[in-house]
Amino acid sequence: MRPHALLALALASAVTASCAHVSPAGRDADVSAPRRNGASALPASNILRADYVGSAACAGCHAKESEAWSRSPMHRMTRAPDAPDVRAPFDGRALHFKSDLVTLEMHDARRFIRIAHDGVAASSLAHDELYRVTRVIGGRTREDFAGVRVRDASDPKPESDEMVLPVSYLIFSGALRYKGYSVLLHERASASVGPVWSKTCLFCHNTVPFFSTLLGTLAGPGAQAYQGEDVDPLLPTPRQWKWTASDPDAAGRAATDEAVHLGAHDDGGNTKARFRDAIAATRDRFGGDALVEVGIGCESCHGGARVHLADPSIAPSFVPYAPFLSIERPRAKSDADARAQAIDRVCARCHQVLFSRYPWTWEGGRRQSADRGGSEINSGEARDFLLGGCASALACTACHDPHDARDRVARDAALATPAGNATCTRCHTELAGDDAARAHTHHDPRGAGGACIACHMPRKNLGLDLRLTRYHRIGSPTDPERVLRDRPLECALCHADKSVESLVSTMEKWWNKAYVRDLLTNLYGDLAARPLLATLERGKPHERAVAAAVLGEHHDRAAAPAIARELTNEYPLVRAFAARALTDALGKDCGIDVGDEEVPRIEEDVRACLASVGLRALAFPAHDKASKGDDEVPAD
Repeated sequence: MRPHALLALALASAVTASCAHVSPAGRDADVSAPRRNGASALPASNILRADYVGSAACAGCHAKESEAWSRSPMHRMTRAPDAPDVRAPFDGRALHFKSDLVTLEMHDARRFIRIAHDGVAASSLAHDELYRVTRVIGGRTREDFAGVRVRDASDPKPESDEMVLPVSYLIFSGALRYKGYSVLLHERASASVGPVWSKTCLFCHNTVPFFSTLLGTLAGPGAQAYQGEDVDPLLPTPRQWKWTASDPDAAGRAATDEAVHLGAHDDGGNTKARFRDAIAATRDRFGGDALVEVGIGCESCHGGARVHLADPSIAPSFVPYAPFLSIERPRAKSDADARAQAIDRVCARCHQVLFSRYPWTWEGGRRQSADRGGSEINSGEARDFLLGGCASALACTACHDPHDARDRVARDAALATPAGNATCTRCHTELAGDDAARAHTHHDPRGAGGACIACHMPRKNLGLDLRLTRYHRIGSPTDPERVLRDRPLECALCHADKSVESLVSTMEKWWNKAYVRDLLTNLYGDLAARPLLATLERGKPHERAVAAAVLGEHHDRAAAPAIARELTNEYPLVRAFAARALTDALGKDCGIDVGDEEVPRIEEDVRACLASVGLRALAFPAHDKASKGDDEVPAD
């Protein structure tokens, strides 16, 4: 997989912000530095390998938080294969994928995954491959696996690196699925293993020294890319944190120390050479044995805690600091705002990437242009949030408790009701109360349309459980870039029966807007069309998936033929959303396997399913079976 820095997206929106320069120790009035009794502590570091002590060291003083964190899905992001909470059934359960068979097996209390290949699609591979599972990845929505190839179960010595294995167990449905089909990858021909685990999944699914993610940035232009590196250069300039080495010699020596720890030699040289060598060592040598901690530990968010452990009066900082590190970042209005911005940056270290070369983003943008928009799938929430209207003052933790997810479903549900508006009206005090909410929303303040996030965080991202999740770039459905560049109109996500003209005319009347009709006609073909149906006909793949999902949720039986066309979409993730939407629309599961069956068979099954309920299938689009050549390996 290409490194995160090359895959991240950012919205080039126009914002105005002044910048505060943070001194090497981070000493300013906005929680940038460690503090002792309200004063800045002596220069220290929380980003180098030696600064980390591991989560176990936190438990003595923070027993409640540590116990809750130990149960959280984020902490258990990477686990040993013998972990007691592994949910996947290693009992001979198998995934049929094209002409291959992927089987989950247990031998002598060890977990194995066998890949049996058959047919020309896998002609370059050995007929039968056996992998001993070494890592279980994830655990809230699904479990993925890494493993080493072995000769047989009785001789499990590794014969390969730890590889990402081509099967996922979906906890929400109890099914197996081809690994990679939870993102917008094109169809795969065989169940082949993915990349080396340590070169693709390591940095975001485990605890690593934060300094390792800054090597490329501090090295300057032309540095070789690698997984997990800082992606601030791809954010709009006014929203970037700009990292520089205020003491290049000290920074270079720290880079060499890290390279030597990974097994490289100290070849000396100037600062640029030292960073170049450290990046090479990180790319080639950083493996599971180099982790600070398996899974997400306390210090992934709170920074290296050795100074705090030695002197508890020195509080940890969410802002990375070191004697040789300087940060230029947008100035905050208050310490509370600065803290929120720092917390959001912590979350965005991992929740800001995409894992395929899918070309499109929200706001009508292209992934590799200066006009990038927000992410359309899971995993980009924090980056999208940083691009929205509340990132200067609201922390991700205002809505999400990372320590314990036991009440997550109930908490998220409450936020999506008017009762959840209290989170927003802490700042937007003028909108508190029913009268103000009614005037602002033009909806019943006690109804579904009275919830702030119903409109400002619409459900239009493709979630891991094949349900729509909320788009975290907080904005308005009346924003011109959303109305004139995205499909479907966000108001149509609730008002599925309205026409394009009806919705935009209402927005113009209620909120004093004006939209160019020619641009809307280009998007939808006809202003009298329903946005969701027109999106199924004319939209980009991710837009079609959203439209299908919403029509399914509305149980729109008449839309079933249009939804069913997407069961042969070029992207398997869109097919999966359409299949679930078809079931919702018809109230009947057609049992069509969109992950395994070939397109002609899917078309045949769709015709039979629709005919069984008195509906006629629409003509299916032509498909190019040639390799698309624009996807990453399936390491989602």
